[in-house]
Amino acid sequence: MYPNTDAADYAERAAFIMASTGETVTYAAFNARANRLAHLLRAEGLQHQDHYAIMMENNDRYMEACAAGERAGLYYTCVNSYLTADELAYILTNSESQILITSAAKLEVAQEAVAQCAAVKLVLVVGAAELELAEGFEDYASACSRFPETAIADELLGTSMLYSSGTTGRPKGIIRPLPAQSPAEQLPIFDFLGGLWRYREGMIYLSPAPLYHSAPQAAVNLTIRHGGTVIIMERFDPQEYLALIERYQVSHSQLVPTMFSRMLKLPETQRLAHDLSSLEIAIHAAAPCPVMVKEQMIDWWGPIIHEYYGATEGLGFAACDTAEWLAHKGTVGENRPW
Repeated sequence: MYPNTDAADYAERAAFIMASTGETVTYAAFNARANRLAHLLRAEGLQHQDHYAIMMENNDRYMEACAAGERAGLYYTCVNSYLTADELAYILTNSESQILITSAAKLEVAQEAVAQCAAVKLVLVVGAAELELAEGFEDYASACSRFPETAIADELLGTSMLYSSGTTGRPKGIIRPLPAQSPAEQLPIFDFLGGLWRYREGMIYLSPAPLYHSAPQAAVNLTIRHGGTVIIMERFDPQEYLALIERYQVSHSQLVPTMFSRMLKLPETQRLAHDLSSLEIAIHAAAPCPVMVKEQMIDWWGPIIHEYYGATEGLGFAACDTAEWLAHKGTVGENRPW
């Protein structure tokens, strides 16, 4: 989530918009926020290839929590916000995370988990300004406000280290090699995905899924790098999703088959009430898509639907567009739920 070198030209463009409230954060503000957190991470001693973790719901601080690591040469692990304290503790320990960023809504789980993790030296809590916090816990905004909004002197490329679902045992961290290079140069897999998914300057991406998942992580990352705007849904609602496409003239989005099904089940008057003509590409993955569901989506949205699987690991990646799927119906995404 590192804007390209032309970012100064669109400093006042929206980097992201929160769907439920319309809160808008410009590129200038987004960069300033991410830089402040990057300074904090350095001040806490985190250096190239060190680890920290993020465990919270979709909110207006999530993207900067990731972006700071991407400009400080760090691995950041986005954790499923529905995990139990013991499950979170395992990931914090296994990832060797030194800092946890969480929210007031997840504070109780975070407290119980961190009590099991001696390596975690600081917990930053979003939305905790009015709360009395235990030692080692700080309100996120207050902690970041002590640091400058300019870039750190030693910017390096960082990336996410996400975990598998643990189908054959405990979840496993999927770590990518992290060379010592400028954050303006992204990893090759993201260059590939950006081209495959036709990302472009000024695009509008609608994100309907939790940001702790691999697909939304890659998608919002690439949108920011292309100078686009991300619309972040706090949770998926089928009619709201369609309304957001029309309201913001969304060009790109990524979903799971269950979301297709929920939209198709809407009464026709609701389903067809919104202008979706701005959509250029809709991507799906994460689970098998029934043939009938995909046929109905193609009939409704046209030949703009793409699918893929294997991007989290980046090994054996496979993808197909609408024409390829119509020639071989039944192709599916990876058989693992978000």
